[in-house]
Amino acid sequence: MFEAAGLLLEIFSFVFQGYCLQYFYGNFLDGRGHDSRINGAAAAVVYGVLRWGIAALLPQGCGGIGAFVKPAATVCIISVIALIFYKAARKITVFLVIVFTAAGEISIFLAYTVGWIAAMLIPLWGRCAENGYITSVETLSVIVNATVVGNIILEILVWNALLYFSLKCIVRIFKEKSCEIGNTDLLFLIVPGLISGLICSLLRTILLTVEDGVQKQIYDRYPSLVIIVPAILLLSLVSIVAGVKLFQDLIYRNRERSSRIILEKQVVNLQEHMGEMERVYSGIRGMKHDMKNTLSVIMQLAVGKEENGELQAYLSELNQTMERLDFRFKTGNTVVDTLLNMKYHEMTRIVPDTRMDVEGLQFPKQLFIQSYDIGIILGNALDNAIEACRKLKEKELGAEAFIRITSFQKRELLFLKVENSFDGRLLLRRQEEFPITDKADKKSHGMGLSNIKNTVEKYQGTMDFKAKSRVFILSVMMKNSICSVSSQI
Repeated sequence: MFEAAGLLLEIFSFVFQGYCLQYFYGNFLDGRGHDSRINGAAAAVVYGVLRWGIAALLPQGCGGIGAFVKPAATVCIISVIALIFYKAARKITVFLVIVFTAAGEISIFLAYTVGWIAAMLIPLWGRCAENGYITSVETLSVIVNATVVGNIILEILVWNALLYFSLKCIVRIFKEKSCEIGNTDLLFLIVPGLISGLICSLLRTILLTVEDGVQKQIYDRYPSLVIIVPAILLLSLVSIVAGVKLFQDLIYRNRERSSRIILEKQVVNLQEHMGEMERVYSGIRGMKHDMKNTLSVIMQLAVGKEENGELQAYLSELNQTMERLDFRFKTGNTVVDTLLNMKYHEMTRIVPDTRMDVEGLQFPKQLFIQSYDIGIILGNALDNAIEACRKLKEKELGAEAFIRITSFQKRELLFLKVENSFDGRLLLRRQEEFPITDKADKKSHGMGLSNIKNTVEKYQGTMDFKAKSRVFILSVMMKNSICSVSSQI
């Protein structure tokens, strides 16, 4: 009975570890199957069966070459599972395999140490029987067997709990899961796991020794190791997690630096464009004013002369052409008007039949938010919107493509909303803040929303986005008050 219970617990343990494996893989790798749940369940079952097979062939306490065969076999199993059930042709897969193996080995030895401490109860029951506290042999047998089973249960619970929570911690910390990893990055990530794995292999070799034909544990010979070994193992596990945290922080800082550089370039380019466009449109407005007066005089001179009918028609058409030289969009903000007209001409060149509606875009008379910051927000939002409309029209030529921008102020808060049609495909990964760009150069693209967020936060604001019925909606809220300006200084 006790042996059957132990066997069932062992099988359950391996299946649960398979669940941990598919959870760990699923957060970093895309599954091969159409249904991620079925794909994950199959990976978990296959892992559980294979691991149970290894445990049966190389039982606990197998020393010598078995100290290295078990970890090596585990590495082979989880590598094969990654290749079969996931799109694992990435450098991050090497990190996943090594970290999962190391976390599993560390959890095993920590659980074994806890179980060894709990097993000290068995000699206690023997002394109780010698002193007459336990009078029945049957009672002693039941208590000892219950202690053994309880010890097994305790080891399995500690083993699986440590594995699950360590993997969950790594998944939660490692947010930039779509980031491409270089060779140096990979080496930095896997070294703590490799060292931990080697420490565990060493423990497998020296944990059990044989003296005078009697098998003894290293804890029996050196009781102080009961504290030292778990401390080393815990520090090894912490080093793996800390390495991931440090790598994540480096990615975040590099991304922030790149985003800031791009943002600064956008500001400079926008300032240059605004200055140039303002000079051009000022010249056009002056020329338009002069030409309208000249055309008015010529048309008055041509009135009443039948032979000048063609001249009048030509002058009328020329006057209408001059009217079209004015800004198409007028919000009252020069920077925004110039930007909207620039983006409109860019949009009509890339996606000619896209409709842009900005009638709901109005700004308060007292605008404390810098115009260039609004330009950065709208510029990035329009770039994303134009790109989304382009992809939509490439897939569905007859689809309606539109961009709609609205704004309003409520008390001290200015709200901006940019809506655009898109193909309904939004690449999102768990625990990542923004959608993933599908362009090859991910380091130079996919920073539009990040730049918008950084700009909005300057004014104690927030940014949010959602997709609804193939419409992407970007919402921005900023504090439009003198306090928000003084906080920049």
